[in-house]
Amino acid sequence: MSKIILVTGTSTGLGISIAVQAAKAGHIVYATMRNLAKREELDVSAKTAGVVVNVMALDVQSPETIAAAVEQIIQEHGRIDTLVNNAGSGFVRNIEQAGDAEIQQVMDVNFMGVVRCTRAVLPQMRAKKSGHVINISSVGGLVGQPFNEIYCGAKFAVEGFTEALASYVTPGFGINFTTIEPGGIATEFSNNVLKQVAETGGMLDDDYLPLLQKYVGGSQNRQDGSDIYQTADQVAEVVMKVIDAEHPPLRTRTSAWSEEFTKLKTGLDPDGRKQRDLVVESFLN
Repeated sequence: MSKIILVTGTSTGLGISIAVQAAKAGHIVYATMRNLAKREELDVSAKTAGVVVNVMALDVQSPETIAAAVEQIIQEHGRIDTLVNNAGSGFVRNIEQAGDAEIQQVMDVNFMGVVRCTRAVLPQMRAKKSGHVINISSVGGLVGQPFNEIYCGAKFAVEGFTEALASYVTPGFGINFTTIEPGGIATEFSNNVLKQVAETGGMLDDDYLPLLQKYVGGSQNRQDGSDIYQTADQVAEVVMKVIDAEHPPLRTRTSAWSEEFTKLKTGLDPDGRKQRDLVVESFLN
């Protein structure tokens, strides 16, 4: 059965892959982005795949644009079956170095954006007692990582938000909630994080510099031949399986590496030492 799917953050990478794969599967897709001037890559990908996606403006930091997009889709189809909260931004900066405005921006896009969009679709999903909200989280939503404390904090918040809604909205109204937890995705997201470091003062010459150099250097090296990084299409394939699932999971990882990396959250490592050592091994060596 064809679903009406709203996807945020579709100007690059994973958002494009999700939108195109959903359209190829026969769903009616509304692909949204903050700046429609950046739609070219999506348009080219859709044309190459031979599919049509409906492109709309939606800024997850703007309740007005969210409400307008949701209202238009409901007017045209009477419903939104699936919301994929994909829009997000990375942030690599030690907490001592980050300013309040930067921290608020990361939390607003990665967490409040999810809250705003979810809140906007829930009334009509609740009325028809069906629907599915899929939140693109990260292994960083389960396991903290070096220099990512703000980003991880936002993703941890998404995880808790999703779990809490699922605890009563799912049994009460038949609306499913899922978090998708990839490891690294080899797209512009990683490049944009490194660009963000440069644009916010670069690598500061302080006590953290040697650790940050290790982290950034390792991040660049890990994109070549590492099992940590997947392509956007590979992650989107997992998202599609969740969209089509009769009984979708509350959370799912997207690769063998991400499964192994987050396994220590299951209680097998009560004092966190194995988790700490794995994080150090994965990101600082």
